[in-house]
Amino acid sequence: MKIESVIGIRESTARERVLAILDSETFTEYLPPAARVFSPHLKSLGLPVSFDDGIVIGEGSIAGQKIFIAAQEPGFMGGAVGEVHGAKLTGLLERAALKKPAAVVLLFDTGGVRLHEANAGLIAISEIQRAMFNARKAGVPLIVVSAGANGVYGGIGIISRCCDYIVITEEGRLSVSGPEVIESQKGVEEFDARDRALVWRTMGGKHRYLIGEAQMFVNDSVEDVRNALVQYFNKPIPINIDSVMEEHQRLGERLSQYGKAEDALDIWRDMGITNPEDIPSLDFEAFMKIANQVRKNG
Repeated sequence: MKIESVIGIRESTARERVLAILDSETFTEYLPPAARVFSPHLKSLGLPVSFDDGIVIGEGSIAGQKIFIAAQEPGFMGGAVGEVHGAKLTGLLERAALKKPAAVVLLFDTGGVRLHEANAGLIAISEIQRAMFNARKAGVPLIVVSAGANGVYGGIGIISRCCDYIVITEEGRLSVSGPEVIESQKGVEEFDARDRALVWRTMGGKHRYLIGEAQMFVNDSVEDVRNALVQYFNKPIPINIDSVMEEHQRLGERLSQYGKAEDALDIWRDMGITNPEDIPSLDFEAFMKIANQVRKNG
């Protein structure tokens, strides 16, 4: 499959994303559907299964450099993590620590852990996190891409911030709890999940880039995502006590500066953005001009 055959990331399937992002005919899939490795829990509950358990993993090349890659399938249970799904991702990361590719690219698109496999899914998240840190310790950069329709939520949202880099589009979202979860627990007065403008300015790509939780903001095109990814190949961020303490200091400063804000608009205003209400409607070039100036001053 050529790059041109998939225009954007958001509306494509996991396998389409992988084949489009990788160099042509370089993908080798681990545990493909033919292997019939799927969740035993869903079958026992009388629920439909997927023969790849909703995640595609393997290796290939981007711009001639060997990388490992994983992509969650948004069309199967919203990309949610179960036992087998998590084990495949854990295994890929463990293999990366041994083989040391130029990077591991993680195309996340998920609402979190499957409620049908809650305990197994939560355990899987902890195993993924351990494998992530082992891969990073081995010097392999981990790059998350958030560009899918489901966003990146739950345990995967947590571990995404444990990776080296996050590449995000305007359509991408990143958070611990999803809008519906917040509303169900705290009420619509706290967070109206039906307010799409509120959701995107709170959890969307523009806000995550402005506050520094994503290192790269790109258009929703395969070419732009590929160009962003190659900039981080073979460039791991050291993970040690000093880097952890520096990150904690940055988070503390952010909390002190914006902790009383009730809306992302308040944060953008405090950043010095003159007309924060215009941010959601800005095109890519106009937004990047403002955002890069804010990040430079910050």
